[in-house]
Amino acid sequence: MDYYENIVIDYLRADRALFVNTQCCLQLVKAHNPDTSGRHWYCDAVAADFRSHTVFLCEISYGSQLSALCKRLKDWQDHWKSLVDALKRDCYLPLEWPVHVWLFVPKHVVSLLEKRLSRIGNGLPLNFIHKITELENVQPWLYCSWDRTAEADKGGIL
Repeated sequence: MDYYENIVIDYLRADRALFVNTQCCLQLVKAHNPDTSGRHWYCDAVAADFRSHTVFLCEISYGSQLSALCKRLKDWQDHWKSLVDALKRDCYLPLEWPVHVWLFVPKHVVSLLEKRLSRIGNGLPLNFIHKITELENVQPWLYCSWDRTAEADKGGIL
């Protein structure tokens, strides 16, 4: 885990309604060893939001080109239903809770990310709902570290 992942994880955990599982293995085919089971990813964090009854696949990137992040999102787009089914199977999530994607990137690449996201669906809507948060907005001095509820006070985090 790199430095900025820790900053984002602290930001997520500061909201007491969010429960976070870091480096969560998303494994399409249930097997003892994900490295031999086929398609799988290690998600930077999976956050279960008990306030909104929503699960977020959180990815953190501070690269300027976002190539690895966009490749992962394209893979998720292509396997979304299987990915959500596997997540609910392996993490015992409530079946009715929706799964969304929450991306954390530097402010200067948000427009690039939005442009690339529009290409991932090949002109069709994405299979997942996503939220983008600028890394500059998760600095620890910008929120209450034991009860970050500003987003909830504004009507939710999506």
